[in-house]
Amino acid sequence: MPNKENLPKFIAIALLITLGINILLSFISQSAFQEIDYSTFLRMLDNDEIYSVQIAEDRIIIIPKADSATPIVERKMYYTGKLDYPGLVDRLYDAGVKFKPVQNKQSPIMNFLISWVLPFGIFYVFASMLMGSMSKRMGGTMSIGKSNAKVYVQKSTGVTFDDVAGQEEAKESLQEIVDFLHSPSKYTKIGAKLPKGALLVGPPGTGKTLLAKAVAGEAKVPFFSMSGSDFVEMFVGVGAARVRDLFKQTEKHAPCIVFIDEIDAIGKSRDSTLGGNDEREQTLNQLLAEMDGFDSSKGVVILGATNRPEVLDKALLRPGRFDRRVIVDKPDLKGREAILKVHAKNYSMDENVNLREIALATAGAVGADLANMINEAALRAVKMGRDKIRQDDLFEAVETVIAGKEKKDRVMTQTEKSMVAFHEVGHALASALQKKAQPVHKITIIPRTMGALGYTMQMPEEEKYLMTKDEMLAQIVVLLAGRAAEELIFNEITTGAANDIERATHLARQMVTIYGMSDRFGMMGLESIQNRYLDGRPVRNCSDTTAAEVDNEVQRILKECYEKAKTLLQDNMEALGKIASYLIQKETIMGDEFMEILNSVNNKSE
Repeated sequence: MPNKENLPKFIAIALLITLGINILLSFISQSAFQEIDYSTFLRMLDNDEIYSVQIAEDRIIIIPKADSATPIVERKMYYTGKLDYPGLVDRLYDAGVKFKPVQNKQSPIMNFLISWVLPFGIFYVFASMLMGSMSKRMGGTMSIGKSNAKVYVQKSTGVTFDDVAGQEEAKESLQEIVDFLHSPSKYTKIGAKLPKGALLVGPPGTGKTLLAKAVAGEAKVPFFSMSGSDFVEMFVGVGAARVRDLFKQTEKHAPCIVFIDEIDAIGKSRDSTLGGNDEREQTLNQLLAEMDGFDSSKGVVILGATNRPEVLDKALLRPGRFDRRVIVDKPDLKGREAILKVHAKNYSMDENVNLREIALATAGAVGADLANMINEAALRAVKMGRDKIRQDDLFEAVETVIAGKEKKDRVMTQTEKSMVAFHEVGHALASALQKKAQPVHKITIIPRTMGALGYTMQMPEEEKYLMTKDEMLAQIVVLLAGRAAEELIFNEITTGAANDIERATHLARQMVTIYGMSDRFGMMGLESIQNRYLDGRPVRNCSDTTAAEVDNEVQRILKECYEKAKTLLQDNMEALGKIASYLIQKETIMGDEFMEILNSVNNKSE
């Protein structure tokens, strides 16, 4: 249905089209008849050329005779004026012509309704339906400046703080906002003001959107949810109009919460470089103005979420707009265990399942990863014909997410199998023989879909938040021990150490450039981290000459660690050979079996 502003124009167009239709129908109707004079009509009657006659109030309609194969409706028809001729009926009867009087039974009002009102009504309904369909297909052409925010209430989200685990500090910060919305008087009594906005910052998958929905569920107030990209269109000014419309809606529904996901889509820093986006900058300016203009005492809170806080405009981050920054970081050991328990409620778990062990094995995993692991474990349990998830299902799910599924159809030659076995046992031995290294949990030479021909899985005994220099060096030694085992046993080196070398080089470079653990450079920051919550790419902060010296220092660290790895393995060649032979036969051995064989060899040598 057209809006009120366009209604007069719409009616005028409908009337013009209706008039055109009536004129066209009148023209078609008149073209079907040919006018003749009365004398011609009488001559046709005398010559027996007329089939039938219809006598109307103002004319006589003549249907001539034609070929018998031609239907009556397709014959050419004539008409002539009606004269006061009393003998006409007798002449028609004597000539054998069919005739009948025709009377117009419709009133002028009915004629007007059929000719004008009915066509106008049909056109109006059809055009309204067409415009509504086009509006939906084009994303709301008639409401291009309207906000696309989705409104949630507690019943529709179904999420509370009980459903969010591993983010206790973030929940505490947001709980204050919820409590303020429920009981504003106890805060205003002391003079406290409701924060206008809170920015949720953290890596992908840590639960920023889930936290925002939990706020909606706890607060029991209207919850407007939008993505930053919803504001930006190809037309300049549309985004700003949508921001204005959004804040108008919040005034009507206050108290309420507005959640803008991926706010960096519109909140990027404004600069004078070439290639700026006028539409995005106008949208940001309007957002800044609206956040300054609304009254927080009415209970309107803006929640924003991003994993790129470093690109946001400084004006957006200042107090008075986003008053607090809530960090939603990767969970620690306790947090991972709590997240696993939350997700495990929805699955049938075996009573012997130990989620703490899974939490220990998944350092660095976020909530989305842990949820995926439990679901993978459930799929494996069903595949194995069980109705409950066991501990081995969970460990296999962890390995599936990290390294991919097992490729049991890949057949390696005996030489390749031996090389992979010695490579992995080299990692495991270097880990077991160093006090600062993590204990071994599992060794396998079964290939995985993500490219690994085998791997050694380590599991820390406890969560650690700091790493010492010795621990980092021990980790580099473990990474390079696989290549060292290949060289010692086969006097050959393979491509299997590619990922080990990449990780070892990354660690050594971080020691030199970021952590200040190099004797040559000391406590000098040579690199800084960019996009900390995404890829964490380092950015160089030194000259080319210094960068070349950094490369030399990294090379020195790697070389020393590699020599240490070779020394460790040379001193334990018997254990290396025995464990590798056992691994070739079994293909997979657990940490307990590995330590049992190592201890037996050491006790025998003593």
